[in-house]
Amino acid sequence: MNFDPQKINTPKLPKAPTGIDGLDQITLGGLPKGRPTLICGAAGSGKTLMAMDFLVHGAQKFNEPGVFVAFEEKSEELAQNVASLGYDLKQLEQDKLIKIDHVHVERHEIEETGEYNLEGLFIRLGYAIDSIGAKRVVLDTLECLFSGLANQAILRAELRRLFQWLKEKQVTAVITGEQGDANLTRQGLEEYVSDCVILPDHRIENKVSTRILRIVKYRGTVHGTNEYPFLIDEEGISVLPVTSLMLNNDVSSDRVSSGIPSLDKMLGGPGFYVGSSILVSGTAGTGKTSIAGNFADQACRDGRRCVFFAFEESPQQIIRNMRSINIDLQTHVDNNLLYFKATRPTLYGLELHLLSMTKLIEKVNPEVVIMDPITNLITVGSNSEVKSLLTRLIDYLQSKKITVMFTALSMKDNKSEQSDEGISSLVDTWLLVRDIESNGERNRGMYVMKSRGMKHSNQVREFVISDDGIQLVNVFLGPEGVLTGSAREEQQLLEKTGLAIRDHAVSRKDREIERKKLVLESKIASLREEFESVQEELNKTYIEEELKKSIIEENRQELTQKRDMQ
Repeated sequence: MNFDPQKINTPKLPKAPTGIDGLDQITLGGLPKGRPTLICGAAGSGKTLMAMDFLVHGAQKFNEPGVFVAFEEKSEELAQNVASLGYDLKQLEQDKLIKIDHVHVERHEIEETGEYNLEGLFIRLGYAIDSIGAKRVVLDTLECLFSGLANQAILRAELRRLFQWLKEKQVTAVITGEQGDANLTRQGLEEYVSDCVILPDHRIENKVSTRILRIVKYRGTVHGTNEYPFLIDEEGISVLPVTSLMLNNDVSSDRVSSGIPSLDKMLGGPGFYVGSSILVSGTAGTGKTSIAGNFADQACRDGRRCVFFAFEESPQQIIRNMRSINIDLQTHVDNNLLYFKATRPTLYGLELHLLSMTKLIEKVNPEVVIMDPITNLITVGSNSEVKSLLTRLIDYLQSKKITVMFTALSMKDNKSEQSDEGISSLVDTWLLVRDIESNGERNRGMYVMKSRGMKHSNQVREFVISDDGIQLVNVFLGPEGVLTGSAREEQQLLEKTGLAIRDHAVSRKDREIERKKLVLESKIASLREEFESVQEELNKTYIEEELKKSIIEENRQELTQKRDMQ
């Protein structure tokens, strides 16, 4: 049955929250309130620590004082053991939030008779509960209490009495027990009389340790039935719950820049979608980490908090290397915008890696996450296991609208266009950085293999890393196809030279035309002057004739007038 916490309503059974990250989620609220819970496992599986976490969290977070009865370790030893987790048991005892009681049981003192009973323990435990008003009780470990008792009938009767007595006191009890050979516990009865049974386990696979937890039974409520990895660190126990199998996460249309303007342009706009997943794959030396560092730098400059998980280089190495391409990540670290977590993959198993990553993400609450490179995880798991881990991580990050960038080392020439981890089908954007060998040199080319939901370029861009940062050079087509590196520069120089020669030729023709134009204009001016001179001469003759006619006419009229007067 698939377990989806989002589809389960608040349970009707009263529960006591444990305060342990993840455990309350898979139990849908915590342990059964007022009932006994059994935590059984082998030595070193984390039983006592889980019980102590339950007790301390109850006192500090939920105002439920608790009693810890130890049959194996003394109070001083317990205080020393949990001091590394930040628990001050002596102060908690002074504040009457916790009471530690050590009950020493000698085997030879136990008489195997029908008169054997736990009345002394009940009186002592009852007094401890009443003295601080305890709501929680831990008994650690049960085997020490019955170590000398071989009579199974008496043992079973006293076990039932113990569990019934705890129920009558209306305390939420946690009992720890050693794992048996044929049964979950040594006696084979505790798991039947307990309302909840939790089985922690510590496994070693491929020389890597992994802690696994499983809820065997939980009366009266639905619970997670899978195996869940849990981590013990300086903050106590953290359990990784299963992610939802329903693909119903909200999506965003907002964009986050890659930090490379030309790459953003290839993606058809401002960059990647917020909350999307990006894979940058390529062979060694193609600049995958530089792309990731550039993305982290841009995110921090935009005020976005970023977590950088490194599996190959230390933070100091990454900061130094990025400085050589004019990227200053140290400033972002100092401003609490960039957080590094660098570990070798062999430090944990895959599940604990996932748990430690989600734990840091919950603590930092970033908007951008980078994993460089995911290929190294193959050293602690198979391809299918790595893919399963990354699938859950992507689902988890998408539910929080966190943008994640993975880098992956391609072991082959990528002609198959598949990443070794097989997650290229899971991510939203896949960038492939490939070597382009030509003209006796090696250059880089970038392809956008896919980018869901955006119109992206299908062309190749030359990927150049220089002192000024990362640039994607526009596609340059020569007579023989796409040119990169020195071949591109040589062809550009030739074209530049040809352009200069053409410009010179055009300029010379323009000057010749200008000279001819001046000659023609001079000839036109001379002809115009000659025309005007002829025109003026003709006009002069015409005017003289008209003047002569006018004078003759005037003389004729004067003669006529004189005759008439005579």
